[in-house]
Amino acid sequence: MKEKKNKPENDIKLKEVHKVWGPVEAEVIKNFLESNGILCILKGEIVQAVSPISVDGMGAVKILVSEKDYDLAMKLLKSRML
Repeated sequence: MKEKKNKPENDIKLKEVHKVWGPVEAEVIKNFLESNGILCILKGEIVQAVSPISVDGMGAVKILVSEKDYDLAMKLLKSRML
């Protein structure tokens, strides 16, 4: 009989803080947030690596942060994008 596996207590929930259409812009934003102490994950880069042409949002790169860092990340991005 299989035992139920409990989720680790340090399981991090991620939330999308921004979306861009290229890996270069995504890296700039990631570096900016990480320089302010917010760890990021980029999701969707592989499409850009295979095909540089974006069709119907398939080339989007999502920037994800932990839920606990989301509000600060949004505040930082809004302050830099104005």
